[in-house]
Amino acid sequence: MNYFKVYSSEQSYPIHLVGKTGQAIQISIHSPSQYICANCERILPDWKQQSFFWVAIVLQQSRYQLHERTKIIEAEKERLREKFMRFGCDLAFNLRDRNYLTDLIDPRTGYPLLSHPGSVPHDDTAVVKALLHYPVIKNKCRVIVHPNWGTAVYPSVIISEAPPIMIEWAIKSIAPLHGWQEVSE
Repeated sequence: MNYFKVYSSEQSYPIHLVGKTGQAIQISIHSPSQYICANCERILPDWKQQSFFWVAIVLQQSRYQLHERTKIIEAEKERLREKFMRFGCDLAFNLRDRNYLTDLIDPRTGYPLLSHPGSVPHDDTAVVKALLHYPVIKNKCRVIVHPNWGTAVYPSVIISEAPPIMIEWAIKSIAPLHGWQEVSE
C-alpha cells in the first residue's frame, strides 16, 4: 500500500536557490524556537492574539567569510541585508495580502520591520543555532558556521502565521523577481 509523504515543520526541507552572481540561498520553514514562543509578546507585541506561527530562516551565502570585521565585510553584510529586506518585504506583503500576519526581522537591529518593536530584540543567530543546529562562533559579532559555506553565511528571519505550504509557494513565486532561481539538489 502506498502512503502520501507528509512534511511537518520538523521535516522541513530547505528550498535551495541561487542568485545571479552564483551565491546560494537556503530557506527553510520551522516551528518557532522555545525562545521565540516564550518571548513572542516581548519580541512582537502586536502579535498578542496569535496562537501559532512559523519561522522562515533565510540564509544567504556571502562572497566572504564573515568572522572578521573589515570595511569590505561590513559592506558585504549591508549588501546581503538589503537583498533580504527587499525579498522579505515582498514576501511579507504577499502573505499579508492573503490575510496572514507576517513580519520580517531586521538582521541589524533584531526588531520587526512591519510591527511595533518589542522590548526584546530577536536574535537570528540564536534561532539558526536552535532550529538548524549550526555551530556559532562567538566573537565581536556572533557568526554562524554553515556546513557547506563555513562562516560565509548571512542569516535572516521572517515570521508568519501562514501555513508552511503557503509560505513555500510565496517564496518560490517571489524569488525569481529578485534574481533567485530554484536549483534541484
